Amino acid sequence: MLNVLCYFLLALAAAGSALLPHSLAMWFLLASALTFLIYGADKLAARKAWRRVPESTLLVCGFVGGWPGAIFGQQLFRHKTQKQPFKTYFMFSVVLNVAVLMLVAWRFAS
Repeated sequence: MLNVLCYFLLALAAAGSALLPHSLAMWFLLASALTFLIYGADKLAARKAWRRVPESTLLVCGFVGGWPGAIFGQQLFRHKTQKQPFKTYFMFSVVLNVAVLMLVAWRFAS
């Protein structure tokens, strides 16, 4: 259920950013803020032994543009900073997101 809630909130952020000026920048801002909150909620859940956010959801949130918020959340909450292979998958998703963003920017600039 928590997984569905995270994806629903990402969909709301996508719809909201599409309605705002500078929609791509707003998407990154909203996705980052949401991902930051999800990392904080997952850290709280870990401490309280509650149901956790799946790692795949954390990775998707980072990949779709929330990686700045994920990095900030990882550092602030000291969450998922040492766990392998999550750390490797996360960094791969960041590099992939930046590469896709650069490709899209290059394609539309031509």
